[in-house]
Amino acid sequence: MFESLSERLGGVFDRLTKAGALSEADVDTALREVRVALLEADVSLEVARNFVKAVKTRAIGQAVTKSITPGQQVVKIVHDELVRVLAGDDEPEALKIDNPPSAILMVGLQGSGKTTTTAKLAKRLKERNGKRVLLASLDTNRPAAMEQLAILAGQIGVDSLPIVKGESAVQIAKRAKTQAAMGGYDVVFFDTAGRLHIDEVLMEEIQAVRDIAQPRETLLVVDGLTGQDAVNVASEFNAKVGISGVVLTRMDGDGRGGAALSMRAVTGKPIRFVGLGEKMDALETFEAERVAGRILGMGDIVALVEKARETFEAEQAERMARRFAKGLFNMNDLKSQLEQMQKMGGMQGLMGMMPGMGGMAKKAEAAGFNDKMLTHQIALVNSMTKKERANPDLLAASRKKRIAAGAGLEVSEVNKLLKQHKQMAEMMKKMGKGGAMKNAIKQMMGAKGGMPDMANMSPEAMAEAAKGMKQGLGMGGGFPGMPRGLSLPSSLSGLMKKK
Repeated sequence: MFESLSERLGGVFDRLTKAGALSEADVDTALREVRVALLEADVSLEVARNFVKAVKTRAIGQAVTKSITPGQQVVKIVHDELVRVLAGDDEPEALKIDNPPSAILMVGLQGSGKTTTTAKLAKRLKERNGKRVLLASLDTNRPAAMEQLAILAGQIGVDSLPIVKGESAVQIAKRAKTQAAMGGYDVVFFDTAGRLHIDEVLMEEIQAVRDIAQPRETLLVVDGLTGQDAVNVASEFNAKVGISGVVLTRMDGDGRGGAALSMRAVTGKPIRFVGLGEKMDALETFEAERVAGRILGMGDIVALVEKARETFEAEQAERMARRFAKGLFNMNDLKSQLEQMQKMGGMQGLMGMMPGMGGMAKKAEAAGFNDKMLTHQIALVNSMTKKERANPDLLAASRKKRIAAGAGLEVSEVNKLLKQHKQMAEMMKKMGKGGAMKNAIKQMMGAKGGMPDMANMSPEAMAEAAKGMKQGLGMGGGFPGMPRGLSLPSSLSGLMKKK
């Protein structure tokens, strides 16, 4: 998400930071471009206008124009204002699930992804918070809606309210509330019916269910792809039903992100989560500081480490750390790294979370560094024998030809893979001896092993962190080489093992 906005703002700030001394005219010109970029990202006119006005008030003055690094000062001001617009003035709150059985009312229009989001949240509460969850479908209108929620409940391992044909939404709500209390559940979700558009019948039904459920949270699920329509829907639901937060879905398909930037300012309600795909774990907490960092190309190291923790098993991390310490790195290790990259979002996803690397994602794609390449490389490794994986030096011309044919690729692809393996093996030896990689990741993780405060890091600190990370990965100052980038998951997991 935010790809187009990030690209436009990146161009504006690149010119600012390279300009040296700034005049008020320079700042004015840059902010006009910022305003256009926001409008093109489908941010509402009022929000864009107020944003630029707030930045201009802080950016034009002695503190910035006479600063040693005026361009970076402006970037910092824009970052802080983005955080304020995305989060408001209050600290983000966790879901209120402290008074069992806590009721969570899910509302939204038909097709917004409400039922899938309900299951995603239930899975999250079960796995991360250890909560016992009950799902109840109140959608008596959409064919097979109840069955869909029951199937999803089975997939994620939580209970669903038995389906009784002919009951109204109000009757189902009463039954769900009783079962949640008698069954000892911590949380009960009420998945209400949607419509293609807001109407009085829909609102009256939701109001009746709300009065029975007495929810601790009322979450509105809206399709992020609808842009400003999503903001209008949120305003309408808040006025008629009263919502405590918003979940934006399909944000993986929205390169603009205007709905996210307008939502808090227009409705006054926080975005609690964003949906980034159809899989049950494709749901992220919406944190303004991290989102602002992504928009401005500062990356999201916190998300990067969290993904590594989620996808890398402790035993595997321990085993690989021991191998790397001995300078060992064969084709099986390489395959593990490739698969780890896929789990963590692929090449593009990882680059988007690395400081200073977001703007290179398209260049990487054009150069052939993409998820298809990862798939091809895994296929090549799978085409090798056990002996060849353990000892790549065995790969003479005839073996390379056989491996390429087995994967449906050219011999040149095998040669590229072998070259990358050799580079990675050399780097792993350095890392095993406590080289630059280890120091760079320590720097990112913080001196005491904690996570960096991305919101309060200056642009200079961000740049230094990015530089350190690139050096640790063996990238130097240029475009990242594929094999060196692949070493990130195991390195992060190895560090976390020692924490």
